[in-house]
Amino acid sequence: MKIIDLGKKNSVLNNFIAEIRDTVVQKESMRFRTNLERIGMIFAYEISKDLSYTTQEITTPLGIAECNVIDGNIVIASVLRAGLPLHHGILNVFDKSQNAFIAAYRKYGKDNKFTIQLEYSSSPSLENKVLILADTMLATGSSLVLTYNKLCENENPIHTHIVCPIVSKDGVEYLSKHLPHKKVTLWVGAIDEELTIKSYIVPGLGDAGDLAYGSKL
Repeated sequence: MKIIDLGKKNSVLNNFIAEIRDTVVQKESMRFRTNLERIGMIFAYEISKDLSYTTQEITTPLGIAECNVIDGNIVIASVLRAGLPLHHGILNVFDKSQNAFIAAYRKYGKDNKFTIQLEYSSSPSLENKVLILADTMLATGSSLVLTYNKLCENENPIHTHIVCPIVSKDGVEYLSKHLPHKKVTLWVGAIDEELTIKSYIVPGLGDAGDLAYGSKL
């Protein structure tokens, strides 16, 4: 698995990462969602550099122009609900893409232990397509691996780009162990060192779903 940390280079991405972490800015849910959309667009632009292209003849009002355009089909998938603003930003760039959605959540038991529950999945065929799997945060990595395995069950994408703006070191190691093959690239904006006893990322940003859409029962 290839890992690309865009946060290591100074760019406007770092501003947006700082704002989604900021407890003051987080009070404005619309701005939080907008920043995630912007982050999604930046990641999509960077991913576009790794895609294959073909030359097409485009008719203009004055003649014919040869343009290099993306070759192949893209499917954007996100984990409900925190991944939705990020998904929207990626879709703003790859606007002809197909879309997939999956619901995953933690079910806690005793001693802060939890299992990952997958309750809903909707996806077109991924066969011979590029899959972009988006989730705002990567904590332990277990839910994302389960999501990937569910989506790719009996399917064979050409390549999978996993987009997670904020990740934990443990989560990256878990993905590297469970998705070792070369057909996966992990794109991140910041790698945090610590996980709490309940597997929350520190410093992280809190609950991305609640910050984007309001608290839940």
